[in-house]
Amino acid sequence: MIYMRRVGPLVLHKRQRDKKKLRFVFVVAALIISVSLVLKLLQMDPELTLSDLVERSVGGAASYQLKPDNHKDDGPKGKCGLPKPCPGNDYTFKIYSGATNIIGPRICFEGKMIIEKDTRGNRRGINIAIINEKTGEHVNTGSFNMWNGKVEELIEFLKSIEDGSLVLIATFDDPATKLNDEARTLIAELGSSYIFQLKFRDNWVFVGGKKTTTKISFEQHIKNDRETNKYESWPEIIELEGCIPRID
Repeated sequence: MIYMRRVGPLVLHKRQRDKKKLRFVFVVAALIISVSLVLKLLQMDPELTLSDLVERSVGGAASYQLKPDNHKDDGPKGKCGLPKPCPGNDYTFKIYSGATNIIGPRICFEGKMIIEKDTRGNRRGINIAIINEKTGEHVNTGSFNMWNGKVEELIEFLKSIEDGSLVLIATFDDPATKLNDEARTLIAELGSSYIFQLKFRDNWVFVGGKKTTTKISFEQHIKNDRETNKYESWPEIIELEGCIPRID
C-alpha cells in the first residue's frame, strides 16, 4: 500500500502563520521606536507635553523641530583631570590604585604625573610620593615590594620624610604581606586610619602629611574579598581626588 501525504494546504497555512508573526514583530518594533521618540522629545523640551505631541500628530500640518542644544560650558577643568579647578591657589591631586597585578597605580599632583606605569617607582607594593607642603615641589618617590621585598627599606624611607611634607600613597597588587607593626605605625602617624586593616591584595590610596601646617587626611580602602572582588582575586581600582590648602 502506498501512502500519500498532502503538503500544499499545510505549507500555505504555515506561510500564513509566518506572515502573522512577522507582522506582529514589525508592530512591536514600531511601537518601541515611537515610545522612544516621544520620551526623547519630552526630555529635550521640558515645556512640551504629551497632548502637544498628539495634537501635532493629528493636525499633520505642523511639524515638531528639536530645540538647539543650549547646554552651557561648565567652565575650565581642573588639573589632573578634575572636573573643576581647586579653589584659590590650592594644590590639586588625583590618585589611582593599581588594578590586579597588571595595571600599575598613578599619582598626579598639580597636573604632573609623578607615578605612572612608564616611570620609575611603579612597582608592586606600596608607592609613595613626597611633596613639599610649602612649595609644592616633588621631593622624593619610593616604591616598596611588600610581597617578597624588605620592609626595612620602607621603614627607613618613612623615617626620612621631613616635617612639612605631603605624603601621597597608592598600592599595587599586594601591599601588606611584609608590613609589620613599626611600618604601620609610621604610616598611621601620617594620618592613616586604615593602615592597620590593610591586608593581602587590598586596594588602598592615601594622602596625609608629616607635621604639616594643615591637617590632611584623604583615604580609601577596598578589601580583597572573592565574593565582592571585581577581578576575582583583586578588588576594583580606587580613584581619589581632591584639593589641598596651600600655605601662603
